[in-house]
Amino acid sequence: MALSPTDMTQLAAVDSARAARVLSEVRSAKLSGQRAPVAPRPVIEQSWERMLRSGVDPDHDFRSGLLSREEVQRRREDTTLRHVLPVLREGLLSVADVAHHIMVVADDEGRVLWREGNSSVLRKADGLGFALGADWRESVVGTNGVGTPAVVRRPVQVFASEHFQRSQTSWTCTGAPITDPRDGRLIGVVDVSGPLETMHPATLAWVDSVAKLAEARLRERHLTSLERLRAVAAPALARLAGRALVVDRDGWTAAVTGMPYPRRIALPKSLAPGRRWLPPLGVCSVEPLAGGWLLRIADEPGPPGATRIALDLTQARRWSVTVSGSAGSWSHELSPRHAELLYLLALHRTGRSAAGLAEDMFGDAGRTVTVRAEMSRVRRYLGGFLEHRPYRFREDAEIEVLLPDDPRDLLPHSTAPAVTRGRISADLP
Repeated sequence: MALSPTDMTQLAAVDSARAARVLSEVRSAKLSGQRAPVAPRPVIEQSWERMLRSGVDPDHDFRSGLLSREEVQRRREDTTLRHVLPVLREGLLSVADVAHHIMVVADDEGRVLWREGNSSVLRKADGLGFALGADWRESVVGTNGVGTPAVVRRPVQVFASEHFQRSQTSWTCTGAPITDPRDGRLIGVVDVSGPLETMHPATLAWVDSVAKLAEARLRERHLTSLERLRAVAAPALARLAGRALVVDRDGWTAAVTGMPYPRRIALPKSLAPGRRWLPPLGVCSVEPLAGGWLLRIADEPGPPGATRIALDLTQARRWSVTVSGSAGSWSHELSPRHAELLYLLALHRTGRSAAGLAEDMFGDAGRTVTVRAEMSRVRRYLGGFLEHRPYRFREDAEIEVLLPDDPRDLLPHSTAPAVTRGRISADLP
């Protein structure tokens, strides 16, 4: 009787060796274009298809250069993950060690920053290149418990020959993404890994629950810091007339007076005290507070327009827009959808209707509601530099688009028809 993907999961729990043999046959059949004895689980099959399209060699064990110890330490100090490491250790390490697993924590670029657990399994991980500073993005080492959850943005268990690269097929790993609860941005992945005989279906729910606990801790930290900042700012706001607000170092609003409550303000990366022009507030008097800034809004017009808008698409998942002008410069990190939209507006300087953008992004001109909703979000930080009816950059703005060296790396996870065409030409008109 033929096995289903669900049956395979149950089989792996009671007879991991047999399940590994069946999955090896499935992997060989699928990669050779033959009929597989069991259909791979959808999340695995879709990952394999991504690997085949991108040209990853399933039989070539690619090991990227490890980061230096100094760079690993720098990333540890910079990442928000450091705040939830105690939660991850408490929730995972004691069980992982007994169950012959290790816990791995990687940043949003798939770089391994922490690796702890059973000492014998750590030595086996060394043999797989699963070391501190290693690059475990899906596009580099194939389907795995670090890179694949980062792509699909949900927990994934990868058992034995569900791994794309042959060298990893004696391994089992279960990873869950950790996102910033403030804006949904991926900040890293936590993974529990070990030899294939340690596989258990319950590991997926276990790792996912601990990742959610970590996100809850981040949310608690954020709310606590805003409450602390609000208490510090209250006396100053009580004495002010006119419009003003208090934000933390990342632009999240703690308190306002004389104006509606904005959720977040786009701040320059290197904000300093003094008079600055800030979108969408206009000219502001910027004053430092413990843990944030007091922004007093001046009742006067801002500068006529930005002199330069740079859209940086060179680094995967590090897309940004930088606005520079007479009042200084500021940058904003872009989500994948907003990077797509701004790229399309840069292609069409004369403007694009909501229907046109829907056609460019989805191949369906009828999906205007989605486009308008996303453009409304973009205008929260670029409102002074965008026109609508049709959507377009201001005519007096100089637009520069920085593209990756390899056209295939242009917004690599985008399926937008216009972006796909851009990968072919990689040239702006």
